[in-house]
Amino acid sequence: MDAEPPAGWRVGCTGVGAVSAAVATARLLTALRPSRVLFVGTCGAYDQRLPVGSLLRASDALAISLDVLDGRAYRPEIEVHRWPATLAGALALPFQALSVAVPPGITRTLEGARRLAVFAAAEHLELTGVFAACHEVGIPCGAALAVANQVGPEAHDQWRANHEQASRTLMDALRSAGVFDLP
Repeated sequence: MDAEPPAGWRVGCTGVGAVSAAVATARLLTALRPSRVLFVGTCGAYDQRLPVGSLLRASDALAISLDVLDGRAYRPEIEVHRWPATLAGALALPFQALSVAVPPGITRTLEGARRLAVFAAAEHLELTGVFAACHEVGIPCGAALAVANQVGPEAHDQWRANHEQASRTLMDALRSAGVFDLP
């Protein structure tokens, strides 16, 4: 991975999980005062629409869980559960735009992946937190993600084997598209 961020860009770490990501993003937004935020990371794909190594941009981040789908839990009507990406006009990302699900934990079963695939193409644990923090202060945000694994029982081993190469591929694609040349 790069030791230095691209010129003119600042890099921050969000931690793991939507709550940690929201807190860390709020802290970074306060400290750095960016004009826009591009989240860059890896994700898991719910089905074969996105093979390992695929690149995507999040059209939105959806807070969802299998418990909600099964009726064992619900989200209050007042809670925002779908956060749109708002960076599209300010920063054109050269990847397919797809919905990204953000469950409270990693989906471990193929059946769970199949059920969540109806709502989103990929799974990521932090994106709702990042988008929520940016929306709260009116900063355009987006996400570029690389698929490092298929969601299911082998996901963690696949992620460990693929996340570094997937991250490098994503950064190279963003550089080639001139994303980091923007002021």
